[in-house]
Amino acid sequence: MKRLSKAIIVLLHTTDNYRSLIPRIIVGLVFISEGIQKFLFPELVGAGRFEKIGFSNPEFLALFVASFEIICGFMVLTGFVIRLASIPLLTIMVTAIITTKIPILLNRGFWSMAHESRTDFAMLLLLVYMIIYGSGKWSFDRLFSKQ
Repeated sequence: MKRLSKAIIVLLHTTDNYRSLIPRIIVGLVFISEGIQKFLFPELVGAGRFEKIGFSNPEFLALFVASFEIICGFMVLTGFVIRLASIPLLTIMVTAIITTKIPILLNRGFWSMAHESRTDFAMLLLLVYMIIYGSGKWSFDRLFSKQ
């Protein structure tokens, strides 16, 4: 029981400042928007895109990823267990870079890949930032860590 409470304290620990607020807003809104778009435009960014990349069972995978993007995006936006919510989003970003940006690098070169991956790279680094620093003062993590 003591290990569990220590793990929860570490997970919820955050700084007592506002420096994570803007990164949380950016990351949360981007992932919520991308998740919703997978439902609204399945052929462009949902199952159609997953099928084009070569994933098996693209319909399920698109719904699975979209659900995680929306749920974890809200968790990041509100600062609710932000370190835990960032892990699936980090996995999504690494997978996106490997499956979509590495082929661009190999086929069209570095500068094309750098242009195409600017949002992926920014999201990746912002997620790492939030894992390191936590969700900050205006967050559920801060509220719960005080208790």
